Amino acid sequence: MAFKELTSRDAAGAELAAKISANELADLGNGEVGYIRKMRSEDVSKKFPQAPDLEPGLDLWGLFGADGTPILLSDSRSSAFFKAAENDLSTVSVH
Repeated sequence: MAFKELTSRDAAGAELAAKISANELADLGNGEVGYIRKMRSEDVSKKFPQAPDLEPGLDLWGLFGADGTPILLSDSRSSAFFKAAENDLSTVSVH
């Protein structure tokens, strides 16, 4: 097993991470960054409790705020990206 050399940039990042509380970390990117995640209809009620019952086996797309707040549920990935842009959110995909 090879060991990675710790750079000054890595050390600075580790030092900063040690100073950030869990609440501050959860707030990073809030209102600026969102993520889009593919979901199965069976899992929707966990993240979108207000969603109606859905037919099982559907592939859907969820748009979430940086802190995990659900924003949109769609059957179209492009609709999720459009909604993010409409809300001025930079998006990342989560696999």
